[in-house]
Amino acid sequence: MTLAVALLFVFLQQTATRDSRSEATATSVVETGVLPQAGARLVFRATAYCKGETTASGVGVRTGIAAADPAILPVGSVVRLETPNPRYSGVWSIMDTGPAVRGRVVDLYLWSCNEALQFGRRSVRLTVLRLGWSPENSIPGLVDTLFRKREADSKKPATPAAPAPVPVTTPDSRFR
Repeated sequence: MTLAVALLFVFLQQTATRDSRSEATATSVVETGVLPQAGARLVFRATAYCKGETTASGVGVRTGIAAADPAILPVGSVVRLETPNPRYSGVWSIMDTGPAVRGRVVDLYLWSCNEALQFGRRSVRLTVLRLGWSPENSIPGLVDTLFRKREADSKKPATPAAPAPVPVTTPDSRFR
């Protein structure tokens, strides 16, 4: 009997469980067929979750982290949510994926499971601030725009100052 229990224990320990990390490599059908661009304003369905310790990106779960379909919002994306409740509005980082997060759905991590259940399912307006990890896929901010303008102005060739007029002398003007 002890041997059977030990074998069962070893078998259960070796069994791979499905979690958000195993779903990170799965492909899904994208509704639009095209990734949104930085600055895109979209309507998503939002849900909330409270379980787990590590996200698909390897970061520990905490407030401000959300899960999304990696075919629409890749891991590393940063989004701004507008919800009727200001408590959930703000900037969220897409650091997780999940088996139930497919299509235009964003799943927000909330510390309290009671709060996550009360959150339910609701429509939110989502603005893509950065798509994935690349900073080139970000919306240019005011400071970035000013620095680029200043940089472009410094690369323009300086216009040379007009030379001083040279007096024209004629043989007659020397004797006057």
